[in-house]
Amino acid sequence: MKDLLIQTAKRTGLVDAEQLAKFLKESASHERLDELLLSCPYFTEDVVLKLFAETLGWEYLAEIPEKAVPMEFIEAVPATYAQHHYLIGIRRDSQDSELTVVLSKPLDANALDNVSKMTGLAVKPAISTRAAITSVIDVAYEQKTTVIEEVAEELDSQNLEHLVDEVAASDDLLDVVNRPPVIRLVNDILFRALQLRASDIHVHPYEAKIQIRYRIDGILYDTLSLNRNVLPLIISRIKVMAGMDIAERRLPQDGRCSVRLGQREADLRISTVPTSFGERSVLRILDKSTGLFGLDELGLWQDDLKKFDSLLHRSHGVIFVTGPTGSGKSTTLYACLNRINSAEKNVITVEDPIEYQLEGISQIQVASKKGMTFATSLRHVLRQDPDVIMVGEVRDIETARMAIQSSLTGHLVFSTLHTNDSAGAITRLLDLGVEPYLVSSSLIAVIAQRLVRKVCPDCRKDYEPAPHELRELGLGNVKASGPAESIGKFCIGTGCERCFQTGYRGRTGIYEMMPINDEIQDLVYKRRTAGTIKKVALEAGMQTLRMDGARKALAGITTISEVLRVTQTDVL
Repeated sequence: MKDLLIQTAKRTGLVDAEQLAKFLKESASHERLDELLLSCPYFTEDVVLKLFAETLGWEYLAEIPEKAVPMEFIEAVPATYAQHHYLIGIRRDSQDSELTVVLSKPLDANALDNVSKMTGLAVKPAISTRAAITSVIDVAYEQKTTVIEEVAEELDSQNLEHLVDEVAASDDLLDVVNRPPVIRLVNDILFRALQLRASDIHVHPYEAKIQIRYRIDGILYDTLSLNRNVLPLIISRIKVMAGMDIAERRLPQDGRCSVRLGQREADLRISTVPTSFGERSVLRILDKSTGLFGLDELGLWQDDLKKFDSLLHRSHGVIFVTGPTGSGKSTTLYACLNRINSAEKNVITVEDPIEYQLEGISQIQVASKKGMTFATSLRHVLRQDPDVIMVGEVRDIETARMAIQSSLTGHLVFSTLHTNDSAGAITRLLDLGVEPYLVSSSLIAVIAQRLVRKVCPDCRKDYEPAPHELRELGLGNVKASGPAESIGKFCIGTGCERCFQTGYRGRTGIYEMMPINDEIQDLVYKRRTAGTIKKVALEAGMQTLRMDGARKALAGITTISEVLRVTQTDVL
C-alpha cells in the first residue's frame, strides 16, 4: 500500500512524492497507514484523503448531501457509533440497493463490515473529511423522531439507584445507547424541545399525572403526559445534571448545565420548587447555535433603525429598554453592544445572569449572596475607564441613581426596566426616588418592546379582517412607512407540519421608541404624568406599540389577533 500511495502521488501531484516516501520510511510506528498519514504534519486531511481515494479507486466527496441519508441507516446505526468512527451512510437513488458508506478513515474495514451487518445491506465505500461527515451526522440524527412514550413505559422504581452517575459536563443528547431508561427519557424530552425550538420546558406534577409542557414562540403547549410514579426519577435526573442536591426536596433550588446535540450546544438554567403534588421543574434553554441577532434582524423599520443607530453613537446618556419578562429586552441590548465597535471603545456589562458571551466585551456576573449587587458592581466598573456600560436591570433606587450618575460623568449607559410602555419608565424612575433633574438631564431615549409571533411562511394566506378588528387595531393612526415591498395584505397561517398546526413560526419585535426632546425634559422636571408625556411624544412623531404592531400586521408579518394579544389599547 505504501508503494501504491507513492506511485499515485507521483502520477497526480497531490502531494510531494519524495516528502511522502521520506515520511513513510522514517515512521517506525505500528499505526495503521491511514491514521499515520492523517496525523502527519506535512499534509492536510483533504489532500491525504484524495490520495487514498485515487489509490483505492473510490469516490471522494467534498460535500455530502444531507437528505441522502436513508432512514434504515439512522435506525440501525447508533449516533455514537457513527460519531466515533466518523462515518455516514448515503443513498443517492431510491432504486439503489447498495448503501454508500462515507468514511474519513479509508482503511477502517471493520467499521465497514459492522455497518453492513447492522443494516443488512451491501455496502460500498466512499471518502470524505471529518468535518463534512460530522455535520451530516448531526442533521441526520436530529431528524430522527424520538419515541418518548416507549421509554417512559420502561421506567420503574428499580432504576432509582442507577441515577446518581457522574454526568459529563456537557452531555450529548444523541448518546442514548445502553443508558438507563430515565436518562434516555430526560434526553428525549430535551432533544424534542430543541427540535421544536422551545425556550422553556415545564415538568408540571398533577394529582394523577405529570404534564411536560414546552414554551414555543412565547406560548405554552402540552406535549406529553407521563405516569405520576416517574416524577422522583425525572426530577432526580434533572438535579444530577444541574449539580443540585437530590436529597433536598422541600426547598427551591437553582442550577445550570450544558447539553450537546451533536455539534450544537445549549445551556440549561434549571429551577425546582416544591408543590403540593411533588417537585415542579422548569428548564430554560439558551441555544448557543442560534447566535446573537444583529440590530437589523430584530424587526425594526428602517426609520426606527436610523434613530437607533444615532442613539448608539452618542457619547453619554442613559437608554432604557422596557417591557415585561420574556419580551426580548436582553436580546435588544446584546444587539446594541454588538453594533458598537468594541475595538475602539471599552464596553463593560453587569448582568444577572450572563446569557451569551460577547467577543471583546468584559462581562461581570452579579453575585448578590456575596454582596456583589448591581450597585456595588457598577461602582467598581466606573474605576475601569469604561466608554459604554450595560446594567442588566434597574431594580432599586441605588442602582438607578448609579446608572444615571454614570451617564452624567461621560458614559453611555444601557439598562432595562419592567414597565408597560416608554412613558411609564420615566414615572417609574421618579417613583423609585431618583430626582427629576437627574432623570431629565441624563435620559436620551426609552424603548418599549414586545414580541409577536410571525405568520408561518409555508401556510400563509391572505385574510380580510372584520371592521371591528380594524377599529380595535386603531388603523387610522398607522403610517405604512416601512420598506415599500413589505407593505402588503393582512395574512394568517392555516397551520402545517412546519409550524405544528399553529399558523406561526418564529417571532419578531414591535417597538415604541421615545427620544427625549426638550419639551419632554421639561415635563419630567415638573413631574408630569406618564399620560401627558406620552401625548407630547406622539405629537413629536412617536409610534406606540400598537401602531407598530398594526404596521407589521398590515405588512403581513404578523396577524391582527397576535398584535391585540400583546399590546394595550392606546388611551390618550
